[in-house]
Amino acid sequence: MEGNFKKEGRYSYYEAGEGTPIVVLHGLMGGLSNFNGVANYFSSHGYKVVIPELPIYTQNILKTNVKAFAKYVKDFITFKGFDRVILLGNSLGGHIALYHSKMYPEKVAGLVITGSSGLYESAMGDSYPKRGDYEYIKKKAEAVFYDPNVATKEIVDEVFSVVNDRIKVIKTLTIAKSAIRHNMAKDLPKMHVKTCIIWGKNDQVTPPEVAEEFHKLMPNSELYWIDKCGHAAMMEHPDEFNRLLHEWLKEVHL
Repeated sequence: MEGNFKKEGRYSYYEAGEGTPIVVLHGLMGGLSNFNGVANYFSSHGYKVVIPELPIYTQNILKTNVKAFAKYVKDFITFKGFDRVILLGNSLGGHIALYHSKMYPEKVAGLVITGSSGLYESAMGDSYPKRGDYEYIKKKAEAVFYDPNVATKEIVDEVFSVVNDRIKVIKTLTIAKSAIRHNMAKDLPKMHVKTCIIWGKNDQVTPPEVAEEFHKLMPNSELYWIDKCGHAAMMEHPDEFNRLLHEWLKEVHL
């Protein structure tokens, strides 16, 4: 992904392809590389894939919350000169995408969420690995996936470094509290944006019933399942994820 990485003003982001913009929002522990499969596939199928680095650990603590991140995304979309975009978010990124769609519906042509927070918040607090030895962190990271081997040493190292950084731990807990405050249950029935929900059947962080609840509450949503799949479907089953998403995009003419 390195070749397409840009830094402009206060924004760092990956960009590839030409066409309808898909703006991808990563999660709390998620790097941009989690979306390699999405970026490679859709940038060669008529879409412009843009993945901004969210300022999860770099913003002032008062702006470390779901609402402020949604505003950051809106400012980024404006900065890029996009009229309307397809927003795709995983985990906390899904929650930010949902909140952004609530606040700025005119900017969103379509919404894609996978393993999203926004309804079921104990996930963020409970599964956040407390400081501990490397093996403990490794087990926690592996539990995110159906196949523990997806949690490479690189992923485990990244989580380990975050949980041993005091400032990042404080900000993570701040975000977890903000996610609880910004529960979307009352908002979702009023949100008519075309929504694609892709979920791992074996997600332990945001279990399958969370996806069913999103689907039930969102009036214009479709729900797709991926079997033998945990919390990050686009990493664990990239081909199936891309296939389902592309079919949906064609179906809703996006």
